[in-house]
Amino acid sequence: MSCGCRTARRPARSWRCSTAGTATGCWSRCTAAGAPGWLKELPAVQALRRIWIQQYYRDGEKVTRREEREHGLPPGRDRIISPYDRDARYSEKHGMSWLGYQGHFTETISDPADDDPDTGQPAVPNLVTGVQTTHAAVPDVAMTGPVHDNLEASGLLPGEHDVDSGYVSADLLVSARRRGITLPGPLLADTSAQARGGGYTADMFAIGWDRRQATCPQGVVSSRWAPLRQRDGKEAISVRFPAATCRACLARDQCTTAKWSGRQLFLRPREIHEAVAAARAGPDTRHWKDRYKARAGVEGLMHQATCVTGIRRARHLGLGKTRLEHLAAATAINVIRLDARYAGHSLDRTRTTHLQRVDLASAAST
Repeated sequence: MSCGCRTARRPARSWRCSTAGTATGCWSRCTAAGAPGWLKELPAVQALRRIWIQQYYRDGEKVTRREEREHGLPPGRDRIISPYDRDARYSEKHGMSWLGYQGHFTETISDPADDDPDTGQPAVPNLVTGVQTTHAAVPDVAMTGPVHDNLEASGLLPGEHDVDSGYVSADLLVSARRRGITLPGPLLADTSAQARGGGYTADMFAIGWDRRQATCPQGVVSSRWAPLRQRDGKEAISVRFPAATCRACLARDQCTTAKWSGRQLFLRPREIHEAVAAARAGPDTRHWKDRYKARAGVEGLMHQATCVTGIRRARHLGLGKTRLEHLAAATAINVIRLDARYAGHSLDRTRTTHLQRVDLASAAST
């Protein structure tokens, strides 16, 4: 699976030049007593209303332009960036921002053990088996489940799905396992205060699931174990340690910043907790690193999609047409790869430096 192919569109910005009074007057006429009821329901009128709301607000008769720090702005997933493409959204990732959409591509990976020993060519060509298109503000982690749904509906569900950290979460590790899929992607790093300061992180505590107790690195046993449901609806377990014992502990500064209460842990259910522990231990092993090297091949797919099919720039307006463009690009890539396979041509584009060319030329002349 790719880390997300960003499809940008240059939005028309003429609406930014319109005055608040013009937008207000147009909306007032559309909602006036004598106006037809269907007029305000037109998509263009509704877009005008949303654009006006996200740019201005009215306090009585005074119209004020919104400022992000002072008044707040709508989240990127809801903010219209162009009246001509109301599906497109703004997003930013790894310091790069774009307007429009993103594509998620899945391709097959052949077993290196079956490669041709003479040419190094894989036994079967790697083909694109799944394409998902969303607006730019949809996070990668929200697409892992839909990608698996699509592959399952096509009868192409993999036994192992190499993904980057953006597509992995604690819940997805378990849900993928229930489908028979292994997600060897690295989890996001622990950002707790203890992890940042080199203190006692949650994975250093011994969890007694049957006894419903936890033991800290100093040997203290928890005093409270309470299942709960978090704000996002996910199940969790609150584990507390006795306040008096924590206050007197010599390792307190490594464990908690609370002044009066003891250390508190928030654990996920046992199946999820153990899956996360195993996933965090994997990247430290040589076996995991060697196996995960296969994911690097998807970068070649993304390069081929952007440089050969021009997928970085959307040619049409709207999510539906952009998705069709992504499907056409994936089909073209598969045709190119199959043609190269049956014609005996290599698609490898290994870069040769100028110094290497000099050495090759010298070797040929001698």
